[in-house]
Amino acid sequence: MFHFTQRLGLVLFLLLVHFAAMAQEPYWVFLKDKEGVQFDPYRYFDQKAIDRRIKNNIPLSEETDWPLNENYSQQINALSDSVLGETRWFNAIAILATPSQLAEISKLNFVSKIKPIYLQTILAKNESTQASVDENTLITNQLEVMGFSEFQKKGIDGKGVRIAIFDGGFPGVNTIDAFKKIRDEDRLLKTWDFTKNKENVFYSIQHGTNVMSNVGGIDRYSEQNIGMASGAEFLLAKTEINREPFSEEKNWLQAVEWADKNGADIINSSLGYTTSRYFQEDMDGEKSLAARAANLAARKGILVINAAGNDGSSSWEVIGTPADADSVLSVGGVDPSSLLHINFSSYGPTASGKMKPNVCAFGTSMVANKKNSLNSADGTSFSSPLVTGFAACALQVHPELKAMELFELIEKSGHLYPYFDYAHGYGIPQASYILNQTKDSVPMAFDLVKNNNLIEAIIHSPDSFQIGQSAYLYLKIADSHHHIIDYKVIKVTQNLINIDAILNLDEIFFSDDETYFVEAYYLGTIRRISLYN
Repeated sequence: MFHFTQRLGLVLFLLLVHFAAMAQEPYWVFLKDKEGVQFDPYRYFDQKAIDRRIKNNIPLSEETDWPLNENYSQQINALSDSVLGETRWFNAIAILATPSQLAEISKLNFVSKIKPIYLQTILAKNESTQASVDENTLITNQLEVMGFSEFQKKGIDGKGVRIAIFDGGFPGVNTIDAFKKIRDEDRLLKTWDFTKNKENVFYSIQHGTNVMSNVGGIDRYSEQNIGMASGAEFLLAKTEINREPFSEEKNWLQAVEWADKNGADIINSSLGYTTSRYFQEDMDGEKSLAARAANLAARKGILVINAAGNDGSSSWEVIGTPADADSVLSVGGVDPSSLLHINFSSYGPTASGKMKPNVCAFGTSMVANKKNSLNSADGTSFSSPLVTGFAACALQVHPELKAMELFELIEKSGHLYPYFDYAHGYGIPQASYILNQTKDSVPMAFDLVKNNNLIEAIIHSPDSFQIGQSAYLYLKIADSHHHIIDYKVIKVTQNLINIDAILNLDEIFFSDDETYFVEAYYLGTIRRISLYN
């Protein structure tokens, strides 16, 4: 005969088993085909989306754009607890279902596979910066470091370029002065809240408001630009909600298809997706659906720009997804005082060895807030929109460019290019290169030489610094496949620098089957030397 406590324990155990069997979890249900569906691209797409496809030599009717089979959707809806959304591009339906419901759905002959949804979103963090910020100069320098005045002289402000922004909310964008010019000229074209399936996005966290100001906002007092693309058109998508972490992947996928449908030229996503179910080695640009969707968006002619992430000083350290996607222009952050990697900016490369981030911008910037004022904010969430505004101006200058041609042009405009590393990418994009294919440099600034088997840097002009440039020597050692073994940045204080000591070459294991080289950047000059003859 059971004691009372034994009976209570058995009852609790049976209840737990019952609730586990009834627990609802989010899943993607992938379908095998789109048999019998009809699709008219001229009725579905905005004219600008059609024009973009023509420019990028993309068929107007691809199977990824076709709707899902309605009969399949109805059957899955009937068997699940609820339908959360769907994606045309991946021919899948997001559902909430219990294990027993999932078992029934898996028996349907048109179901290809079922995967759990478990990505979680990280927005900008309030990181401590490496130096105090002069807000009066910051608002100017965050754009001028990329050469904004050169765009201004030519009247370049992103006019005619359509930008979609994915974020967690845009309170004040419909009222505050920073976006008055955009509203007055009817360039806030469409909005959609994918968390609640409605048009209103002007509520919730103001992260999206801050981000949009770094794309195209104007300060109401000084009339200075906060972002470069004050003449662009905008699509705003609310994709994030903190109370439903599993839903954001679904929202991001739906938003990218919505942006494509509505003619976006550029997408800014100041978001990163990581979770305890993922590891750093999963950030390979292919594992997450968000990364795959971002790559597909690029193939459809959209330049996707994404924040590298704010985990550089945490145990995670590396970039998140979809910044890991090969065709995403991933943006890291630099300290405004030194133009060097800011402590929290996530590092590359991808788990598959691809170079990330691609470029960088200020990791601390001035942003507009919902209270109709400005404040400084930290995070690669703001580096990304600064580059997005730059990209819109570059596309206005070169409207003929396809998405990946624009991607490569922005990389080449980086102030370090062709030097790169896993903290800065190719450096800070430069308007002078977009306009004239030129960048500032100091001729014969330095040389790399071998001296008694030591590699040394001989500095010729330590005091000849250009405006906006710092006296730093960027160094790396890499193999013949351009995989970086190690890299350092040092401040130049003398004319002769021992590279072996800085890169700790004596402590590195070198394979006999590989060749290695040391590469350095200083004041616009690149030098490379073979490590061994």
